Amino acid sequence: MAHRTTAPARKVGPKALVVAVDTGDPARPVEPELSELEALASASGATIVERIVQKRARIDPATLVGSGKAREIAERAKALGAQLVLVLNDLRPRQRKNLEKIIPVPIVDRTMLILDVFARHARSREGKLQVELAQLRYRQSNLIGIGADLSRLGGGIGTRGPGETKLEVDRRRIQERISVLNRQLRDVRRQRATRRGNSREPLAALVGYTNAGKTSLLNRLARSQAFVADQPFATLDPTVRRVWIAGNRYVRVVDTVGFITDLPKDLLAAFRATLEELSEAEVLVHVVDAANPDWRRQMDAVESTLSELHLETKRRLVAFNKCDRAAEIPQRSRSLAVSAATGAGIDELKAAIESSMAP
Repeated sequence: MAHRTTAPARKVGPKALVVAVDTGDPARPVEPELSELEALASASGATIVERIVQKRARIDPATLVGSGKAREIAERAKALGAQLVLVLNDLRPRQRKNLEKIIPVPIVDRTMLILDVFARHARSREGKLQVELAQLRYRQSNLIGIGADLSRLGGGIGTRGPGETKLEVDRRRIQERISVLNRQLRDVRRQRATRRGNSREPLAALVGYTNAGKTSLLNRLARSQAFVADQPFATLDPTVRRVWIAGNRYVRVVDTVGFITDLPKDLLAAFRATLEELSEAEVLVHVVDAANPDWRRQMDAVESTLSELHLETKRRLVAFNKCDRAAEIPQRSRSLAVSAATGAGIDELKAAIESSMAP
């Protein structure tokens, strides 16, 4: 008699209701950022059951959406069986506290969701240290109103990493832990500096919006097999590969963490050790998803983040990736059209990297 094997049941994530306030700012259209929020939610294991987008001239300072809308959200969450409310807009402590009085399910804003995705994807000791530091700094600045929603979630979205064990710590204990993490990360920076000093080959760094295809491009350049996933922030730990350019010339190419619009400041600060690779690079290769209709906004977000890191004057190239899927190839100064999938433009990119390096 044949024995029937049963596949392990797939763990179903929480049902989430997505909420956003659209103030009509032409510089920040809400639709692409909502799509990104839902991709982040998917990367955290949530299932979106509905969107609620409120158009209003300005954010309500007390509840973000207004008390009437908050009650409506509570009713929809109950009707849909939502176990989580994901808010596109960042919440102030007072807004969070007031919303918690009306909405009886955990409330997670965009920054918290990004922190959760980072925590899920952190693999190395360094990555985990950096994520924990960012989470604690965020909680330190949002102690009012941040405890109830996370503790009710019981280890779910928004509580990855140090969440379950550190929700009830007070400011003093949080600061003590932050000091320990900072010391450990200083050791990481020293180790990185030593490793960089041991190599005489020049360094090029791949930068770009999350999910632009940086890791796939690195794999194509180096004929390697670094982990690739079609989801936000799949790469957190820098990956360095030796790439043959021409003749007997090689360069090191590093793949770094992706950026996103308004990348939380706590994450930028915590990932300082990782991002130091960018300042050491002789050239930055800005990888842009040419097949994404929203590539201009994504490109501007990366440039803004590079400015925050004081890298705006660093020599750079622009690689419009996924050109095999783009309806039209964008044109920019010092730009190339490439495809990590097909290999198109890779030789030209290698030549451009070589010509950008100091002799």
